[in-house]
Amino acid sequence: MDLYRDERIVMTLDAGGTNFVFSALQRGKPVIEDVVKPANADNLELCIQTMIDGFREVSEKVDGSPVAISFAFPGPADYPRGIIGDLNNLPAFRGGVPLKSILEEAFDIPVFINNDGDLYAYGEALGGVLPEINQALEEAGSQKRYRNLVGLTLGTGFGGGIVRDGQLLIGDNSTAAEVWLFSNRYNTEVNAEDVVSTRAIQRVYAREAGIDYPNDLMPKDVFDIATGAREGNRQAALDAYRVTGRALGDTIANLLTLIDGIVVIGGGITGAKELYMPAVMEELGSNYHPSNTDKLPRLVQRIFNLDEEADRNSFYADYSKELPIPGTDKTIAYDPMPRLAVATSRIGASRAISLGAYAFALSSI
Repeated sequence: MDLYRDERIVMTLDAGGTNFVFSALQRGKPVIEDVVKPANADNLELCIQTMIDGFREVSEKVDGSPVAISFAFPGPADYPRGIIGDLNNLPAFRGGVPLKSILEEAFDIPVFINNDGDLYAYGEALGGVLPEINQALEEAGSQKRYRNLVGLTLGTGFGGGIVRDGQLLIGDNSTAAEVWLFSNRYNTEVNAEDVVSTRAIQRVYAREAGIDYPNDLMPKDVFDIATGAREGNRQAALDAYRVTGRALGDTIANLLTLIDGIVVIGGGITGAKELYMPAVMEELGSNYHPSNTDKLPRLVQRIFNLDEEADRNSFYADYSKELPIPGTDKTIAYDPMPRLAVATSRIGASRAISLGAYAFALSSI
């Protein structure tokens, strides 16, 4: 699918707890200015009417007839049937609301609703980091290509999605890739989100700096303290991001033993990648010490950080060699280094989610 040549128009929605932001994409890009309306998150009837009004306004603004509506919701749902369940930031939907059916009745076009982490991964796989990597490999003369991807979002929460061979992995209960519920080997009493999110950075900084928690310091404040742009306990700030990186690396390592694909990280906390990525890479390159040997690498694959030039050059290098086929005069190319990469999103989480919603609709109709 070439997202940037498709002339079909898809209406999209960024559904936040405070505002709904409506748009429309064509050829993989927005074609109108955003339409912003209050979410009315605690009034179901008004909330649904706001959605209908927003999409109608978008439909009137675009030059052509939209072929679908596609958007993300941040919470549990029966996504294939478009039934929204209990959402913390949209309390009006508690108990289950058949939103897909409501919107299809109103607009008489297909409606697709997915988890935001899933659509983030799908957008990166079809129009973000994955095609970028494969193009760079082709330009470098390497025969290596990647078809699998794990997308992770770091912010107030910790979300994720998985794309396998170009297909979004949703799961039998629409709950695949609930990465926020992973355990963590450094703190077995809490789930991964509690050590890989905004509150993790806030909590560790407060503990190490000897101040009260919760507090008003946000990850950007802690980043500024760590880099010397703001007064505070610099070592505590560095420790907060190191602990987050170590925990994130543990989750990534567990995912890569199953998925064996590229990892792309997006969300607000990625602005501090220089502080947490060294700990991530240290964890991915760490060893086990089992009873039958001195050490065993944490992962079969060698992992490269595409945000670093040296790693990037090594990852894109061609390691293949020609092996003779006995009994013939033929050879076969063999790349002896199983390798993967971790990258920070180039297009950003919001853009990737919109692109994922757009692509999912076009691939489904």
